[in-house]
Amino acid sequence: MSGVWVFKNGVVRLVENPAAESMGTSTRRKVLVHLPSNEVISSYTVLEKKLSSLGWERYYDDPDLLQFHKRSTVHLISLPKDFNKFKSMHMFDIVVKNRNMFEVRDM
Repeated sequence: MSGVWVFKNGVVRLVENPAAESMGTSTRRKVLVHLPSNEVISSYTVLEKKLSSLGWERYYDDPDLLQFHKRSTVHLISLPKDFNKFKSMHMFDIVVKNRNMFEVRDM
């Protein structure tokens, strides 16, 4: 994973192509892939099934977010309610919290 770490509005994030982002364009679209099935996650319904099979439980506390918690950990996955707003930072969060189960790929 290469790029530039950017601090903006109190949040640090990895920008893989800072030139394209500063111009408001994206060179490649990212997708989240479930490695055991090699399936691209195309909806929250599919993602929820995969996460449930790994022991993640759905939280219903915040109506604006889709949240999952795993009892055996302190981890919480928070996603925007609208799948169209599902960005690479959300994908990488899932990858980090589920080692060897998911991968982010360029489309």
